[in-house]
Amino acid sequence: MTLFVLLGATGSGKTDLSIDLAKRFDTEIVSADSRQIYRELNIGTAPPSPAQLDEVKHHFIKSHSIRDNYTAGKYEIEAMDTLRELFARKEHVWLVGGSGMYIDAVCRGIDNIPGTDEEVRREITRRFDEEGIESLRFELQRRDPDICALIDIRNPRRVMRALEACIVSGKPYSSLRKNFEKKRPFNVVKIGLKMERPLLYERINRRVDAMFASGLAREAESLLEYRDCNALNTVGYKELFDYFDGKRSLDETVELVKRNTRRYAKRQMTWFAGCPEIRWAAPDMVVKLL
Repeated sequence: MTLFVLLGATGSGKTDLSIDLAKRFDTEIVSADSRQIYRELNIGTAPPSPAQLDEVKHHFIKSHSIRDNYTAGKYEIEAMDTLRELFARKEHVWLVGGSGMYIDAVCRGIDNIPGTDEEVRREITRRFDEEGIESLRFELQRRDPDICALIDIRNPRRVMRALEACIVSGKPYSSLRKNFEKKRPFNVVKIGLKMERPLLYERINRRVDAMFASGLAREAESLLEYRDCNALNTVGYKELFDYFDGKRSLDETVELVKRNTRRYAKRQMTWFAGCPEIRWAAPDMVVKLL
């Protein structure tokens, strides 16, 4: 049994390619996107279209509500249950997405750090999304310089897990570390989509324009009462909430969404750069890796 993982930055073409690959392998797709999972977010997360969902069965697309207190830990449990069911009748399954923590949850498992606090984990994830890895590295260096000498501090997930352990336990992570990784009953093959940055950024800009043309502002306005939900601390929605508060014009908001989406794509690639097992290829060359 093999779990093929197709990953890459937002806008890199994962959806279209994964559908072609799933058809080729006569199998189904498990989404590893932490926002496409929410049924209320129909435009700003660029989920597969109804026609695409008809072509290949997807799991974890619009399967939960923004009102659910959903976490990577819960995703691990539910995704593993789904994979057990799929592998009972399929030799291959595709895991597709750009959420590094969700991909890790399936492939490696979530670290069972004593006293793990989901609120702390969400806050660290928010800081990573908004501030990047440097501020987290600085705090980890202050709290636990020993662990900074032991782990790859270029790897965002290592830094985030170590910082979480320090905050929750009140102790240096270096005193708790067990190098824990769960064994999985399937082989994992990771394939990353490689795309030149100017082309990726051009694709992102066009996609944001298409989202606004499709009614992203109206969708965000309909969700104003839920703006404090963690699911809506998301590029494309949080900027529009500020627009509704009168903080900037609509044109400025559109440009800010483009900029923040480009920055998010850069952080995704920083995360994946810490995974030496990923085999990188341009979208039209992926088939040759299989």
